[in-house]
Amino acid sequence: MAEVRINDGESIEAALRRFKREVLKAGIILEVKQRKHFESPRTRRKKKKIEAKRKAIYNSKRSSK
Repeated sequence: MAEVRINDGESIEAALRRFKREVLKAGIILEVKQRKHFESPRTRRKKKKIEAKRKAIYNSKRSSK
């Protein structure tokens, strides 16, 4: 869980920026987006396979230059 303590003399805006950074680093937003809709294991594997294929194509084009 992300936690930010406000220091003496620190503005709310600065504390909010630090909090947002901590949430991003912890991966909370990504997890919430993934849990928003149920995804079956079969669909998850299929998406993972498609993403791996896309990355392989990108990397092969990049290394051939």
